[in-house]
Amino acid sequence: MDFDLTWLLWGLPIAFGLGWAASRLDLRQLRIENRLAPKAYFRGLNFLLNEQQDQAIDAFIEAVQKDPDTSELHFALGNLFRRRGEYERAVRVHEHLLSRGDLSRADRNRAQHALALDYLKAGLLDRAEEALRKLAGTPYEQESLLALLAIYERSRDWVQATEIARQLEAGARGQFTGRLAHYLCEQAGVAAPAEAELLLRKAMGVAPMAPRATIELAALRRLAGDARDAFELLARLLQSGPRAIPLVARPLAEAAIAADRQPEALRLLRDSYDQYPSLDVLDGIASLESSPQAARGWYVQHLKREPSLVAAAKWLAGEKLEHEEFHPHVQRALDHAAKPLTRYRCAACGFEAKQHFWQCPGCQAWDSYPARRVEEL
Repeated sequence: MDFDLTWLLWGLPIAFGLGWAASRLDLRQLRIENRLAPKAYFRGLNFLLNEQQDQAIDAFIEAVQKDPDTSELHFALGNLFRRRGEYERAVRVHEHLLSRGDLSRADRNRAQHALALDYLKAGLLDRAEEALRKLAGTPYEQESLLALLAIYERSRDWVQATEIARQLEAGARGQFTGRLAHYLCEQAGVAAPAEAELLLRKAMGVAPMAPRATIELAALRRLAGDARDAFELLARLLQSGPRAIPLVARPLAEAAIAADRQPEALRLLRDSYDQYPSLDVLDGIASLESSPQAARGWYVQHLKREPSLVAAAKWLAGEKLEHEEFHPHVQRALDHAAKPLTRYRCAACGFEAKQHFWQCPGCQAWDSYPARRVEEL
């Protein structure tokens, strides 16, 4: 059978025409889609850049309604809800994403992580913990472990916090020996004396250079009536950890008085003051001096070294003024002015407190309080 070239000549223009028509239909459909979703999407972005979050949310909701299968719009909308504190709406958006069967594994992990953040920001720690546990083995595992660590620290579950800290350390996420020692000290704080001593000695083994465990063990030995052992512990810490000298000075002086070892303690504190002068070391020395005049002399020496309203107030408390009847008023004014200068300040968030904290009550950071008072910073 001979092939008729006439059909070929007719077929080529027809095929070309059909292809052109199909391309026109695709372009028309694309234009229609671009008119619907992107307008709302880009309008939402414009509102977001101008910090008009209410209008941005309305625009994103409109875009999601016109294209409910777009996961990126859902993520943007959920994050906006979370930033505004509308956690229930953020949870619904991310739960809807997780319920979709066509979601990729990467987007599913991302939605699970976003849902965990929603619960965490809302303060639903039990649900946040459950959601974070599901991220094991995903690219979000390390972030989830850090969030879990914050949850367990906040709820003071030190056993679970220890487990997570060890996992993070094994995953090369930093050194956690200091925190592990703090966790043991926290457990010792609510344990019976015998168990508390074991926990504190274990903490000293975990972080030998960290001062907290030694200071708290010395206080425990003082309560048990062994002032000599308490003094020995603090004396060793004074020589090995210069960073903690201001924290050690007062309990060392008290232990020395109880153990009748004032001369030795006075020598140690004088040597420490020469190298690391501080108000707390000054107070420790003054409490060990045999006469009030010698004690006040140290405050004068400190004032010669550097100006200090706190030292001036303490020196003046033992002096006699020409107009003695005005002394209580002057002293009260000085003490009032010096009081804020005796506080401790967190280096991370600036939270100030009368006492030294190992974990900041404001930002929850560990070891963020310098051992020095505000006046000395």
